[in-house]
Amino acid sequence: MTARRPDGADGRAAGAPVSRRAGLATAAAALLTGATATAASAAGPRPGSPARPGAGPRGAPRTGPAARPGAGPRGRLQRDVDAVLAAGATGVLAEVQTAGGRTTARAGRADLSDPRGPVPWDAYYRIGSDTKTFTAVLALQLVGEGRLALTDTVERWLPGAVRGNGNDGRRITVANLLRQTSGLNDYLAVSPDAADAFTPDGYRRSRFRTTSPEEQLRAALTRPPLWLPEADHPERERRWGYSNTNYVLAGLVVERATGNPWAQELHDRIIGPLGLRHTFTPGASPYVPAPTAAAYTWFPDCDRPTDTTLASGGGADGSVISTTHDHGVFLRALMAGRLLRPAQLAAMKETVAAEGWSAAPGVRYGLGIAWRPVAGSRGGIWFHGGTHLGVVSESGVVPDGSRAVASAAFTLRMGDPAQDAQDAAGLRLVDRALTGR
Repeated sequence: MTARRPDGADGRAAGAPVSRRAGLATAAAALLTGATATAASAAGPRPGSPARPGAGPRGAPRTGPAARPGAGPRGRLQRDVDAVLAAGATGVLAEVQTAGGRTTARAGRADLSDPRGPVPWDAYYRIGSDTKTFTAVLALQLVGEGRLALTDTVERWLPGAVRGNGNDGRRITVANLLRQTSGLNDYLAVSPDAADAFTPDGYRRSRFRTTSPEEQLRAALTRPPLWLPEADHPERERRWGYSNTNYVLAGLVVERATGNPWAQELHDRIIGPLGLRHTFTPGASPYVPAPTAAAYTWFPDCDRPTDTTLASGGGADGSVISTTHDHGVFLRALMAGRLLRPAQLAAMKETVAAEGWSAAPGVRYGLGIAWRPVAGSRGGIWFHGGTHLGVVSESGVVPDGSRAVASAAFTLRMGDPAQDAQDAAGLRLVDRALTGR
């Protein structure tokens, strides 16, 4: 595949854009409205899960804190993982993949109560909003099969579902959902109980609660939209605003178009064919299987972190649990054309400006995946990323899929400038891993 700069006209969202960090800092509110929050536990997966606790990819070269970082890819990755740890994470894990193999590195502790326990190799973790790329692939596969069209409106597939307070599903297409140009409010940001959820006690009261996608959608529709896409050609809308509600709806459209649950389509179309034995959807379970690391959240105005390793809920907008290895396999397969036909992969790469969403400059958002320029990479990189209670997922892949990186940092600071330093170190890790610089 020829590397190219993504297409798409520039556009700015009406009102302040929701950044990936600021927007997902409201993840505490999600615990009361059914959104995904990061969970990590030694408990096993729910019955029927394709994951096997403790079973990770074998036979790959590894580096770790006991290894002396030297020259070459292993030493460079270890230094970058150590930098994320030094910026404030309790534990970090990363993997770089190429056709020639993989290089991994880790740093920090799996649990603050155990000073000797390192972050496990091949640890499971919630990838958060990286789930959106998976959901976009499902929708685009249906487009390639002629069962769905990017110009189809939400009203066509979900009659009457998006109405009230000026919201109008007749003015929102599948393309608007996947590209985040619908103007719909993020259901995480409009919860009436957000203030309580931003506390350790609020988290503990809410960690086992779940709500349905329909309830999440109703919450979003209690507010007028930020804008309505143009009436004649709504799919051409270029105003952009990140909203988890878009992917709640995308999951419902996939279910209506196929007659199957979103999780079933995810398994049958992506997880199974790619052999992602350590990737699954947890349903209502608040647990992540072993091996994993505890996920720590610093809530606002708290002088110590809270162990936020239990939380339930989520779906097509952010519920997938995976490993750095499986996530890298998925990204490489996507960009190499193994999951989408050429026309649909090209459509995925048609982008709009996504200013304010990430600390990195020049970010543009396509259909469930984003692009940004990186020094030393002529074609830039493709990525998404996810943040939930206690974990930050950073990843990226080069345009032809020949090289990918995935990482997890098991600490999140809400409303703390120190999180910016950790995020910056995570972005540097991705950039250096993909450019070799």
